[in-house]
Amino acid sequence: MATREPSLERPVEDKMAWAKATFLGERNRLLADRNLVELLDALKAAIHRSHENMLRTGIEDLCRHCEEKEGGSCCGAGLENHFSGILLFMNLLLGVTLPQEREEPSSCFFLTPSGCRLLARHVLCINYVCNKITSRIKPDQLASLREAEGAEILLLFQVNEKLKKLVKR
Repeated sequence: MATREPSLERPVEDKMAWAKATFLGERNRLLADRNLVELLDALKAAIHRSHENMLRTGIEDLCRHCEEKEGGSCCGAGLENHFSGILLFMNLLLGVTLPQEREEPSSCFFLTPSGCRLLARHVLCINYVCNKITSRIKPDQLASLREAEGAEILLLFQVNEKLKKLVKR
């Protein structure tokens, strides 16, 4: 059994170390839970739908342009501090490899040149869209994106709660 999950106030490195240790010690037991596996599969599908919506609406390109050409980013350094150990553990269960170090000092620990390396992200990362973007996309496209994000967030919550219960056993 892994140690107790570090608090949100702990550095992201502590939360990643806990997630990795828990993954090594608990992965087989947890992935034997059929309900958890079904929830993880549903979450992965919901994440894919949200991402497809971002591509279709052009939001991904707008975000990349802002990051690369305008020097702005919603994914600034410190955002990673909002991620819990359970959320990082969830990413390991989804097949994500957590980084050893930050790629860009002014960016989130998990941001790469091709975008976020995490599949399961914090709610802030999922549904924040700045005014620059909302003014450039059609309302029906934004509504479709919000619907997909809502489904993703609901599944994220369900997996999070399930993992918290299973890890405490």
